[in-house]
Amino acid sequence: MDRLVGIVWGEMVLIPLLALVGIYLTVGLRAMPWRYLGYAVAMLWRREPGETQGEISPFQALMTALSATIGTGNIAGVATAIYFGGPGAVFWMWVIALFGMATKYAEALLAVKFREVDANGQYVGGPMYYIQNGLGPGWKWLAGAFSAFGMAAAFGIGNMVQSNSVAEVLASQYAIPTVATGAALALIAGLVIIGGVRRIAEVAARLVPLMASGYLIAAVVILGLNAR
Repeated sequence: MDRLVGIVWGEMVLIPLLALVGIYLTVGLRAMPWRYLGYAVAMLWRREPGETQGEISPFQALMTALSATIGTGNIAGVATAIYFGGPGAVFWMWVIALFGMATKYAEALLAVKFREVDANGQYVGGPMYYIQNGLGPGWKWLAGAFSAFGMAAAFGIGNMVQSNSVAEVLASQYAIPTVATGAALALIAGLVIIGGVRRIAEVAARLVPLMASGYLIAAVVILGLNAR
């Protein structure tokens, strides 16, 4: 099992596939995510004239996407990569991120194009919807499989890892029981999720800038304390 995991998640399969998809989309889009980066940043603060569709602002949409992307992996993962690969690992992370922009753009575009409106009048979308609606009814099984594996992954490699990290730090530093931390995190997350996409976007728009600023400040402080 460990060998299989190493093959799938290691440099033999996953990384080459991600890189090739990013390069293919970048070429196919004629580097559009690079050429229109300035326009995209400008559009964070305004809507197109006459645009009325959508439940959240462009800035809230970006913060919501970042809140689901930035996490333990961006901190511990980068540190681990530098530890094993040296400073050159940072350069190659930058390179793959440049091509990954096209992959992320394609995912977001498809999610918007093939989204639906549920019984409550709210937009719902994501890979499971653009697999089913984009590829056709014959691929409905794949959409269902993605949903099932996505739910399993959300509990395992997502929420459990990060909540466990928070609980362990609070337990070791402040003697707060891990069960109490887990219950508190579940309650807070539940209150946000129950409010739907609008509340998620509002919370993300407030928390993500603070989180990013705190991360950058902490990094500068650590570099300063270890300047020698």
